[in-house]
Amino acid sequence: MPWVETPSRSFVARHESSQARAAEQVLDDLEHFRDRLDDLFTPVPGEIAVVIHPRPLMLSLAHPWLPLLSLVSAPAGRRYQAGFFARREIHVLAPAALSRRASTAPGSREALALTPRHEYAHLVIGSANPSLPPPFTPGTFRRYVQLAWLAEGAATHFAGQVTHLRAAVALRLREGGRPSFPPGPRDGLLLGGTVFGLLEAEAGAQACVELALSRSATTATRLLEESFGRPMASIGRSWTDYLAALVTG
Repeated sequence: MPWVETPSRSFVARHESSQARAAEQVLDDLEHFRDRLDDLFTPVPGEIAVVIHPRPLMLSLAHPWLPLLSLVSAPAGRRYQAGFFARREIHVLAPAALSRRASTAPGSREALALTPRHEYAHLVIGSANPSLPPPFTPGTFRRYVQLAWLAEGAATHFAGQVTHLRAAVALRLREGGRPSFPPGPRDGLLLGGTVFGLLEAEAGAQACVELALSRSATTATRLLEESFGRPMASIGRSWTDYLAALVTG
């Protein structure tokens, strides 16, 4: 089936011709999301290619870093690795493929539908934070994995996925043991966003922006203590309570 392009104000989608209507919906949502992020991050990138893949294999072939990321991620979070990003482009599964990927758990379909926002948030944060990709090289991928709680957590938070991942977080807590704080590489996508959710509840949206843009030259402990304004042990206890409230609420 031939591939075509569908443009919008800030993006151009590349997709199979049968996906034209779905591509328009993806771009419309991304434009609204970009306007929201423009109030928080300055500037936000435009002229971004959005490559919409009809099947997961095509997405994996386009971005070989994605299967590597799955290898280091907790099983409960792998379902939600449905896109990736590069310099001035994002790659996502088509809406129908995202829907098929969803589990029967509450929120799964909604979280996956926000994948384009998640990947664009990566670009916004990465373009403003030189500690994070893009571009992807062996070195930047290693740093990205080490900072998964920050990189994936920020993208998950700003994309609005955290509350939709409640069931997946509950599954992770049941099957994976007590998580570290901040979350390790295996838990970056599922649990990283909850760190930002707690921070927003305590200090507001701007504090989340500042944490997302923090350089990795300092330690996670120092980053978090400066963001929350209190000792690491205290933050960790509040985070444990936040997780418990999230999965029961």
